[in-house]
Amino acid sequence: MKPRELVYKTLNFTAPARIPRQLWVLPWAEAQHTGALQNLRRDFPDDIVSAPALYLRLPPTQGDKYTRGKYVDEWGCTFSNPLNGIIGIVQKPRIAQWSELEGLSPPDELLSLNQEAVNAFCRESDRFVLGDTSVRPFERLQFIRTMEQALMDLLERPSELFILLDRMHQFYCREIEIWAQTEVDGITFMDDWGTQNGLLIPPALFREIFKPMYREYAEIAHKHGKYLFMHSDGYITEIIPDLIEVGVDALNSQIFCMGVEELGEKFRGKITFWGEIDRQHLLVNGTQKEISQAVKQVFQSLYAEGGIIAQCEFGLEARPENVAAVFAAWDSFQMGENVI
Repeated sequence: MKPRELVYKTLNFTAPARIPRQLWVLPWAEAQHTGALQNLRRDFPDDIVSAPALYLRLPPTQGDKYTRGKYVDEWGCTFSNPLNGIIGIVQKPRIAQWSELEGLSPPDELLSLNQEAVNAFCRESDRFVLGDTSVRPFERLQFIRTMEQALMDLLERPSELFILLDRMHQFYCREIEIWAQTEVDGITFMDDWGTQNGLLIPPALFREIFKPMYREYAEIAHKHGKYLFMHSDGYITEIIPDLIEVGVDALNSQIFCMGVEELGEKFRGKITFWGEIDRQHLLVNGTQKEISQAVKQVFQSLYAEGGIIAQCEFGLEARPENVAAVFAAWDSFQMGENVI
């Protein structure tokens, strides 16, 4: 069974021949564990890949977002990064006063996607191809206003906030539409909603302001026959029913943070869990046995003739042998060496 078919069967809960896999790699790991990473990619090739985001007009940026120092992104937001290999944070707002709002323009360069190059990539690959958008309305609000001020804005609700959100949303709809017109299999977007034990804002506020945006993103993707993949860090159990309702097909989230068994009891068979294995503790300090047990726990709790993608992140302080153990465990279960 080809990788693309594996993923389609997984998303449709129609019994794939094995669990499809995908490794996420931060530049930190690329620099620190080059040889081990080459072995990982050789031994456990991805079934899911991202199409190249090539633009006919280059977005205006300054610096490198994964390099220590200052990085200015496509929207003019300035990130301060203390380390190489990871992304920094915004400390100074792009818009400090609402009077500056009129001077903010979305980066139209991101709409100049080289669709022919994307299509050529898709045709040459037998893997499931994702279109990696820049869509992240909640996080973009934080980048423009800083996290602290953005949370205050959502509580105080000035009229300018909704002008800004609408401007971002309309731009993101256009971006998704452009990606959805290519031959990719799925579209990705993201927003980090959770802390370690709860949401950053009340769920009612999410449902009022952001859920309608997500619904429109899903409608655009599905209109073109694409699956919608979403990433969110943190404890987001309260809004997973909303994500299912609006049409998110696959969710990358910190399932160990929320409780794997609880997620299975509530959502098994309703959405595909796009990973992951705990990167806070297991990938950093776990034993081989603990990792094998974690993979077994994920399968037993979440598998429903599909609905699981064996994804994990090789990120900051993760041990390469533990990342390898994740995929080895999935393979051993599927080869019958262990009983699930």
